[in-house]
Amino acid sequence: MRFFVEHRQKDWPEWLASAEFAVNNKVHIAMKVLPFIANYGKELRMGEDIRRRGKVESATEFVEKMKKVHKEAGAALKKTQKEMKRYADRSRKETERWKKGNRVLLSTKDLVFKEIPVQKLTERYIGPYAIEEIVSMNMVKLRLLSSMRIYLVVNVSQIVQYKEQVKGQKKEERKLVEIEGIEE
Repeated sequence: MRFFVEHRQKDWPEWLASAEFAVNNKVHIAMKVLPFIANYGKELRMGEDIRRRGKVESATEFVEKMKKVHKEAGAALKKTQKEMKRYADRSRKETERWKKGNRVLLSTKDLVFKEIPVQKLTERYIGPYAIEEIVSMNMVKLRLLSSMRIYLVVNVSQIVQYKEQVKGQKKEERKLVEIEGIEE
């Protein structure tokens, strides 16, 4: 709204309804539908068809002036949209491309371990676990131990790529546990 009002310091209240009309008559980027349709379930109308030539000269002038204001409001909305995108994209980073079979480590940030009394002393990541399925760009299904009792589909922000151990580095191999005839 600020972009629209900026150079209309004196008469902006007169055009507030037109600016609101322009906002409600533009497809919302998040909803993918006009805000007016989202609120009222029907198309936004102005009443009579304003494109017809009227006999009253002042009505025609009003229509032309209104078209100009709508055009300005639309341009202001586009400018605002570009700026919002630019600011939002500043903090975004490119996501990794995950593949089925990749080995990853799972973050322990939101996991609860009953046998560990002090959570802040636990490892940051556990694993490695294999990716069983790519659910979406942001969600993957992991092949986890059944004893973990967590949902198998996790957000990619909760996993990191597993890097193989450096030659000569010691690693404690965890022994597989047999539960009801199945090794885990």
